[in-house]
Amino acid sequence: MPSEGLSWLQRNDLLSFEEIDRLLGIFASLGVRKLRFTGGEPFVRKDFDQLLKRVAQQQLFESISITTNGVLTREYIPLLKNIGIHSVNLSLDSTDRNRFHTITRRDEFEAVMATLHGLVDAGIPTKINAVIMEGLNEEDLIPLVELSKSLPIDVRFIEEMPFNGHGQRHALKYTRKGILQAIENHFGLLQKVQDAPNTTAENYHINGHRGNVGIIAAWSRTFCGTCNRLRLTPSGQLKTCLYGKNDADIKALLRSGMTDDQLAQAITASVLRKPRDGREAEALRSPVEESMATIGG
Repeated sequence: MPSEGLSWLQRNDLLSFEEIDRLLGIFASLGVRKLRFTGGEPFVRKDFDQLLKRVAQQQLFESISITTNGVLTREYIPLLKNIGIHSVNLSLDSTDRNRFHTITRRDEFEAVMATLHGLVDAGIPTKINAVIMEGLNEEDLIPLVELSKSLPIDVRFIEEMPFNGHGQRHALKYTRKGILQAIENHFGLLQKVQDAPNTTAENYHINGHRGNVGIIAAWSRTFCGTCNRLRLTPSGQLKTCLYGKNDADIKALLRSGMTDDQLAQAITASVLRKPRDGREAEALRSPVEESMATIGG
């Protein structure tokens, strides 16, 4: 989280739940089969639990998942279990309370760990998303991996996307190769696990561990050729690549009075213009100046 915090959007700048409902129907009609609500913390939005229930009841998607920082999620675990949530990704960059506070700028470590154990106890498939940053939380790499020994969870390390506002860049130590080497230096050679189609993670297993370990090459971008993800921001901007600019202002189109068919055509046109990979997307937009905290999980 940037030290100066973030600029918060006004309510009218956000998609309403009714607009989200309508757009999800359009995306489903275009062939989208998996849905993920991301954070930060999705439950910070008032009545998000009601939106989740409504979307689950509509049965438009094969799976519904969420990504959360875990601060407010714990009390909603029975709801997630009841609606059959497919999985939860929990953002956790440190197992140390002080380093957690330094990274997130909030003293919520105990709440996040309570969410983690609550999800596991409820039998909800859970993955931890962690970013190892040189000079900030290097000490947490091995303790995070060790969580997969005692808990049936996947711990996934995401390469740092080395900009946090103002287009800053720096060399990365913990690339995909650096992360894998650090883990194998401690645990020995990892066993490669078969990856699901279109996944962004390379998955591995350590003997004696209940869960797995994954690496997401967000900076090396080795998965670009098979990435089939779209992102719709809370303000209604469609992104076909995290490195790219916003491809379409879906909220503006929706509020202009477009029909569902017209919106579907606009979405399809944006997808067809998708850059070949993340490097082309970045080159078309360079420099990328926004903080990753504004893009979300």
